[in-house]
Amino acid sequence: MGNKFWGNKNVFITGATGFLGKHLWEELLNKGANITILVRDKLKGMDICEYKDVNVVYGEIEDLKLIERILGEYQIDTIFHLAAQAIVGVANINPISTFESNILGTWNILEGSRRNSLIKRVVVASSDKAYGQQERLPYDENMCLKGRYPYDVSKTCADLISQSYYYTYNLPVCVTRCGNLYGEGDFNFNRIIPQTIRSVYYKESPIIRSDGTFVRDYFYVKDAVEAYILLAENMDDKSIWGEAFNFSNEVQLTVLELVNKILKIMNSELKPVLLNKGINEIKHQYLSANKAKKLLNWNSTYSMEEGLRETVKWYVKYFNKLEK
Repeated sequence: MGNKFWGNKNVFITGATGFLGKHLWEELLNKGANITILVRDKLKGMDICEYKDVNVVYGEIEDLKLIERILGEYQIDTIFHLAAQAIVGVANINPISTFESNILGTWNILEGSRRNSLIKRVVVASSDKAYGQQERLPYDENMCLKGRYPYDVSKTCADLISQSYYYTYNLPVCVTRCGNLYGEGDFNFNRIIPQTIRSVYYKESPIIRSDGTFVRDYFYVKDAVEAYILLAENMDDKSIWGEAFNFSNEVQLTVLELVNKILKIMNSELKPVLLNKGINEIKHQYLSANKAKKLLNWNSTYSMEEGLRETVKWYVKYFNKLEK
């Protein structure tokens, strides 16, 4: 469908200044969409000139009146709701602000959409964390959602509320549940991949806060962008409304294996330091993407090695630029 589908569509993206959000709006802009984004904070190093081709609205996702104004005044057709407090450690320290952002923010988007007849599709970003601890792996979409820790609970709630708006109001909404995103332009150095690359670049031993045995799947951001766009394009088919879709490259790695891959790509002989302090996190967590493959004809494009090499290349260039 590509450019033909998105040409002159009015698209609203929350969380657009975040890691995934920026990649998503740039790709949709290339496809001809009219983009409106919501910005809460003007962060250090954020150049508003970068957003010259999009409509920028300043405000908070917790403000329902603002959301309704945006949807109405910009005649929004499609919503990608990505805004969230997305860091597990921050959620453990600040659960209330996490709940307000992730839960209240989501129902504001859904309620604003319910009241607006122009809305044709709403894609809500949930997470693999919404599943909580499960006895069976990999996670599939038929499993009950049962988050236990603050971030996990916030995503479980947002996910279920999104489905509720479909079942109650027939709202055209779908939910994405992705593995751990990584790739170019992630400036949250609390995350293991950018943190490790930065440490190795500066010749410091990478730090692993757990014992290194936690298992996850890691999902390259360019694959995630294509997955979100493909899902939205498929939402003209009402049979998938209210459905959740896992997206994953289905490669499982321990944290230690992941860090060692980065060390190898960067030709480093440094050894990781294990702090063994991982708390309030699930030990093993990874996804099956069979549903997306069957119903959406989706497949990831990048291997783990390809994605990591592209990511390392970008950060090395970025750090080199900082030193000049």
